Amino acid sequence: MVIAPAAASAASPSLLRRLASLAYDAFLLLAILFLAALIFLLFFGSALEAPKRQFFQAYLWLISAAYFIWCWLHGGQTLAMKTWHIRLVNLSGTALTLNQAVGRYVLASLGLMLFGIGFFWALFDKNGFFLHDRLMDSRLVIPEKTEAAVKAR
Repeated sequence: MVIAPAAASAASPSLLRRLASLAYDAFLLLAILFLAALIFLLFFGSALEAPKRQFFQAYLWLISAAYFIWCWLHGGQTLAMKTWHIRLVNLSGTALTLNQAVGRYVLASLGLMLFGIGFFWALFDKNGFFLHDRLMDSRLVIPEKTEAAVKAR
């Protein structure tokens, strides 16, 4: 899907809006992971012992990856991002490539595992970018329709 080039100059969402979207995505992801865990447990039984536990953890990480990457590649928005009027684009304002989406997910995961450093980065970044966005040449924007509606008020 091609996103309008005007998105390259679109306004960035506030940190509060991005954090609200993250919290909403966490709840949605929790529901997805509960279903994925149920399916895993029905097929493989308990995952309390190694190596099944590590396989289970990798499986849940990949389920999360599938959710985010698919959403980012098909419209640039998760359900939470749609609700909070946020879109993910590359720096030229077009849709992310597969490499950018995968890289963003991996880097965001690492940043989260390192006590959220990738997200705290936004507090110090001159443009308010998360570290994974800075490294993957992506950015969060407010879609044009939302921006126009806010200005019309």
